[in-house]
Amino acid sequence: MDSLSLFCTGALLAGGLYWFVCVLGPAEQKGKRAVDLSGGSISAEKVRDNYKQYWSFFRRPKEIETAEKVPDFVDTFYNLVTDIYEWGWGQSFHFSPSIPGKSHRDATRLHEEMAVDLIDVKPGDRILDVGCGVGGPMRAIAAHSRAKVVGITINDYQVNRARMHNKKAGLDSLCEVVCGNFLEMPFQDNSFDGAYSIEATCHAPKLEDVYAEVFRVLKPGSLYVSYEWVTTEKYRADNPEHVEVIQGIERGDALPGLRSYSDIAEAAKKVGFEIVKEKDLAKPPSLPWWTRLKMGRIAYWRNHILVIVLAAIGIAPKGTVDVHDMLFKTADYLTRGGDSGIFSPMHMILLRKPKEAPSKS
Repeated sequence: MDSLSLFCTGALLAGGLYWFVCVLGPAEQKGKRAVDLSGGSISAEKVRDNYKQYWSFFRRPKEIETAEKVPDFVDTFYNLVTDIYEWGWGQSFHFSPSIPGKSHRDATRLHEEMAVDLIDVKPGDRILDVGCGVGGPMRAIAAHSRAKVVGITINDYQVNRARMHNKKAGLDSLCEVVCGNFLEMPFQDNSFDGAYSIEATCHAPKLEDVYAEVFRVLKPGSLYVSYEWVTTEKYRADNPEHVEVIQGIERGDALPGLRSYSDIAEAAKKVGFEIVKEKDLAKPPSLPWWTRLKMGRIAYWRNHILVIVLAAIGIAPKGTVDVHDMLFKTADYLTRGGDSGIFSPMHMILLRKPKEAPSKS
């Protein structure tokens, strides 16, 4: 009887682990399993050291503000979090407003398709994805518009993941991925018919620097749309709770400093763009974008337990537990920022590069 009980207990534990890993483990797009979690381009034994290196940036905040330091800072971050994002969230590393009757996946796709609809491109046009991650938005936009999308990401691991997903989706003829810094893009002047960035330029130390690069590579008359992370008009710098929330978001998302909503248009005009439209897509009648974070609390705890188990038995790198804990806490700061209305991840600005250069008279 004791042997039978032991066998049943073992079978139950094995079945539970299988359910965690194989049934609940895959991300929405079935692109990543829990047993495959890694540190991106970082070797498994160095994940914890790189996590400590990431946090060391915040002990030297002035260094985060310099363009020279930001690429390493952001690259380290995405080596640490890419697999966890893809496993627990999906292949589109951004938020979207909730839509009644639509799944999170559908809401995400519609949010992405709206971006390319705004820049008015035609099938066959060449457009730029500024900060493409593993290419979730790129594939949705290429499939929707039939435009040729070129994405740039600073992280080599993301490049490889994006190319694999593009091929798997049968979209590699429409989607190209380049490893590079969007502050110094390896593209010719006036070479794109349109451009978009979805919650990516927040990693730039100075917004006008990345906007200037987008302006340079766009053809005259072309449109660029960006969904920006910002503090809203409700944010008060003298409110300790507001400051805590915003700093929590910055530290948990590799941001050199969140910008105010009022800074976005000024940065765009400074480099020569015309403002076509500006709107915070998080405001009513849009439904809360942070609903998914609230609803996912049980999943976060479930995933965290799984990460601890996998790290303990040597399947996941040891530092993965620290990284997942950081993201769990960051999700709480993001939720508080959304609930209080002091933060928006989707301040939309639509810009046009003038057809003619402004006169210098």
